[in-house]
Amino acid sequence: MSDIKNVKFGIIGIGNIGTRHFESLAAGKIPNGELTAACDLKPEKLDWAREKAPGIALFSDYKEMIASGVCDTIIIAVPHYQHPEIGIYALDHGMNVITEKPIGVYTEAIPDFIAAAERSGKVFSMMFNQRTNPLYQKMHEIVQGGELGELKRSVWVVNNWYRSQGYYDSGDWRATWAGEGGGVLLNQCPHNLDLWQWICGMPSRIRAFCKFGHYHNIEVEDDVTAFAEYPNGATGTFITSTGEAPGVNRFEIFGTMGRLTLENDKLTFLKLRQSEREFCATAPGFGSPDYDTIEYTMKQPESQHDEILKNVVKNILSGEKLIAPGPEGINQLTLTNAMLLSQWTDNWVDLPLDAKLYHSILEEKIASSRFVKTANDKTLDVSNSY
Repeated sequence: MSDIKNVKFGIIGIGNIGTRHFESLAAGKIPNGELTAACDLKPEKLDWAREKAPGIALFSDYKEMIASGVCDTIIIAVPHYQHPEIGIYALDHGMNVITEKPIGVYTEAIPDFIAAAERSGKVFSMMFNQRTNPLYQKMHEIVQGGELGELKRSVWVVNNWYRSQGYYDSGDWRATWAGEGGGVLLNQCPHNLDLWQWICGMPSRIRAFCKFGHYHNIEVEDDVTAFAEYPNGATGTFITSTGEAPGVNRFEIFGTMGRLTLENDKLTFLKLRQSEREFCATAPGFGSPDYDTIEYTMKQPESQHDEILKNVVKNILSGEKLIAPGPEGINQLTLTNAMLLSQWTDNWVDLPLDAKLYHSILEEKIASSRFVKTANDKTLDVSNSY
């Protein structure tokens, strides 16, 4: 139990997602959470913050904000490459850290991030807000609790991340190897990939087919079909795109005790009355196992992002278990890197992947890039966005 009464937040990056956290904290939506500081490189962002929350401390240098002592917990909401750098510095200087997705761009940088959290003893959380969705929580409970039996197959088609060319043209950093480090896998799908591994576990190997600039004038991936194999021999398929409309978001998991299907905010569990493996071994002739249909429709939290902030506050003040512990962020990034590496090497990628190989190829992509695009507004915020 902590003697601290309020957690004092400082936000680094007042862009698209940083603004959302700023407004929630400024409006008092996070009990025992207080907005005391904000940091951004752009003067106009600081002017906006000054108007919206008079009296908070404002900085253009995150190191100065951390050194000021006006906050004890920071939210990192800046471009992907900077997440580990800022996070390590903050942890080493006594800050609790919440970082937006993804934890970084390449896994080789993440062990140092995790080590910084371990040696600091401070709180480290990912903003994996979709873990607060009660339907995904129920899937996690059913699969990890054994009610679905042994995993056989998972299939997730999530291509409702449609983006226009105008979206990609809105900033010269977007959808480039140097500016963003990836495309749909690194920007839109970190939540889905995190949930996939959180619910089904990590696969043992990945084979992916990624198309770069398939639907858009960009140099990174905007269309992916990936196959996974799990330690027990089960398989998985993950399909995503930002160039297909109308899209779908359908997640199915098959086990020896039935099938789970999540689509359109409804979770359906076709629960077998007898294990399929037992039925297969003992049933004569035709037929299939009997099952019961269980449907779940659950009230969603008003704001998933706020639920993560509330959870971190309660963890700091009373030790409540973290919903999205920071070190788990490496799992989603591992899947992202493995899918791209599989395409680059035209082969299966075993997990854990060769982090050095991935980073070296990424550096080659950046160094050899001749891609040029004209942004509509190069001053548009470059903070983390969906």
